[in-house]
Amino acid sequence: MTVTVLIKRKVVRGKGELLENLYRELIALAMQQTGYLEAKTMKRVDIPDEYLVISKWKHIDDWSKWLISEGRRSYQERIDALTDSKTRFEIYEH
Repeated sequence: MTVTVLIKRKVVRGKGELLENLYRELIALAMQQTGYLEAKTMKRVDIPDEYLVISKWKHIDDWSKWLISEGRRSYQERIDALTDSKTRFEIYEH
């Protein structure tokens, strides 16, 4: 069953460009993963420092493997250094 993952983050003011660069690199890495379908990155209009990534995967197991992968976790650490709150993940099936 296909899943869509919503990933929400609030970046420290002035660090948005760095976060967007990390997102591009991370998506390029995700594209090499089994089950990856696509991702979109959006910046919230009314709260400029808030970002949403919509990531789609063929199966929940594909997402789960990606979530715990060493490559993704290393990016998560770099992203965490730019944010002022914990990353929120919401997973939906369709």
